Amino acid sequence: MKKLINDPERVVQEELEGIALAHPDLVKVHFNPNYIVRADAPIKGKVGIISGGGSGHEPMHGGFVGLGMLDAACPGAVFTSPTPDQMLEATKAVSGGAGVLHIVKNYTGDVMNFEMAADLAKAEGIEVESVVIDDDVAVKDSLYTAGRRGVGSTVLAEKLCGAAAEEGRSLKEVADVCRKVKDWGRSMGMALTSCAVPHVGKPTFDLPEDEMEIGIGIHGEPGRKRMKIKPADEIVEMLMEPIISDIPYKEGDEVILFVNGMGGTPLIELYIVYRKAYEIATKHGLKVVRNLIGPYITSLEMAGTSITMLKVDEDMIKLWDAPVKTAGLRWGI
Repeated sequence: MKKLINDPERVVQEELEGIALAHPDLVKVHFNPNYIVRADAPIKGKVGIISGGGSGHEPMHGGFVGLGMLDAACPGAVFTSPTPDQMLEATKAVSGGAGVLHIVKNYTGDVMNFEMAADLAKAEGIEVESVVIDDDVAVKDSLYTAGRRGVGSTVLAEKLCGAAAEEGRSLKEVADVCRKVKDWGRSMGMALTSCAVPHVGKPTFDLPEDEMEIGIGIHGEPGRKRMKIKPADEIVEMLMEPIISDIPYKEGDEVILFVNGMGGTPLIELYIVYRKAYEIATKHGLKVVRNLIGPYITSLEMAGTSITMLKVDEDMIKLWDAPVKTAGLRWGI
């Protein structure tokens, strides 16, 4: 295992110290419990938006804290859910009197801990709504979940909800945007290599040089099947077919197409993937109106990709185009 680290047990601590030094204009980093919060939080009268999960998926979630996106993010240990006390303190830190939305990926630990934090926050008089993202069409249940995993749609939800909150919409209205993303987004991923969690020191799973895993999870969970590596176009077809067949997309629907890199995938390959995914979407009568291409939900150094497609309406397109200024995503500023 070759990694640019010092002590495996201090990886998250030192990463957070680096974020604090790199982006003081955007965020403040709180330690013990760990969370990243907007530099100007709490914003009076604005709905606060929080997400979180295990570290190792950067820039999700900490890289998406800032104007037009998240108000706070809770980083757990690598591939491990954050704790309820992190989520509670982050909720309190962003509460500006208009309520707080928790955007939760469907992993058992995340769901349970966010539920506990929401109950504790409500007991302190903070109104909290939670939406669980479960967009992965690859498998119904996995090592980490009951039901589908939460993956690529999470980033899109954070952007759209962040813009809605920035406009001054109510907690219910912001949560309704998130529920649309939950209902209208679907994802599927694949891996060419495994990854190594720092404190474990060896690959999460064994994947021979000439094989790939289709339907992989972001923590290295097994997918639908393992097979010999195929050309990129064939791989994209294997990912797009389940996405398109799972959701009631119809001809003429407008979509955001998100091609994500898993951490070890160069952009040259992601654009090859996007080219084919765009072609397949168009062939099915779907109109790709916006896109996102790059490593936004990573799995440490895993090589691979995931594809997310989200059906959008006019309001969602407007929210997508709204200004955003975070370490990991920015435009319109």
